[in-house]
Amino acid sequence: MIDYVSFFQNLSNGILIGAVYALIGVGLTLVFGVMRTINFAHGDFVVMGMYFAVVLNGVFGWDPYLTLVFAIPLGFVVGALIQKLLLARVIDAKPETMMLATLGISLVIGNLLLLTFGGEPKSVNVSYASSTLPVGQVRISTVLLFAGLATLAVIVGLYWLLNRTEVGRAIKATAENRLGAELVGINTKRIQAIVFGLGMALAVTAGVTLIPLLFASPVTTGALFTLKAFVVTVLGGLGNIGAAIIGGLLLGVVEVLGASYLDSAYRDAYGLLVFLVVLLVKPEGLFGKSVNRV
Repeated sequence: MIDYVSFFQNLSNGILIGAVYALIGVGLTLVFGVMRTINFAHGDFVVMGMYFAVVLNGVFGWDPYLTLVFAIPLGFVVGALIQKLLLARVIDAKPETMMLATLGISLVIGNLLLLTFGGEPKSVNVSYASSTLPVGQVRISTVLLFAGLATLAVIVGLYWLLNRTEVGRAIKATAENRLGAELVGINTKRIQAIVFGLGMALAVTAGVTLIPLLFASPVTTGALFTLKAFVVTVLGGLGNIGAAIIGGLLLGVVEVLGASYLDSAYRDAYGLLVFLVVLLVKPEGLFGKSVNRV
């Protein structure tokens, strides 16, 4: 007999952790929609956010979620600089050149983090780590709730930027047709820098929200999050932000339910299994091929 309280408990946890996965996926799909390349350094940007929170917590004792005030603008600036100084030089080269460039950035970031912090996994202990909030018979983890709310706030802010500002309209135009955008006077190089900065800001935000829940490791964590971002993006359909959000929620729910009712040792494998099934049944993603929708 199904324990409905336990089921809804796991479902709520899966939705909240899936919201953070969605944030990671949105950053990757935003960059893909405008620059037409997969950013293999995306997971390493998430890890940079985790270590940023670790450092500020260790030096100043700051709560990880307080560091978002600094992490988001810093992530944007660093991402924009990476695009302008490095990726802009190969933006018009073959697609595989761009992907290899992001892979090189990933290797540099991972080794710099390893050199600086060592290979021992690190995390942040918060006073409310084990506290929960009752919602009916279900008790929601305070840490997961904070992570979900932070993710929701950032995604709402991104939606406002894309749909209510001139920069957002320029981003959409560049994603739709780069040449056409240039013909009407849009500086697409500037837009690409902004988009890559936004992608990194979203990844860093996800890293900060995850650090009370997970351990940061420069050896394996970056590759794992890049894989999750890719799964989330492809599940929905490359370039579709709304679909990436749904894909992230789906991945979170599948992982949590699989770990709860099957074997927790294979938590990451359950999401990959669903990913493979979707690719076999609908290779263009659950919501169709939409490479220029942002």
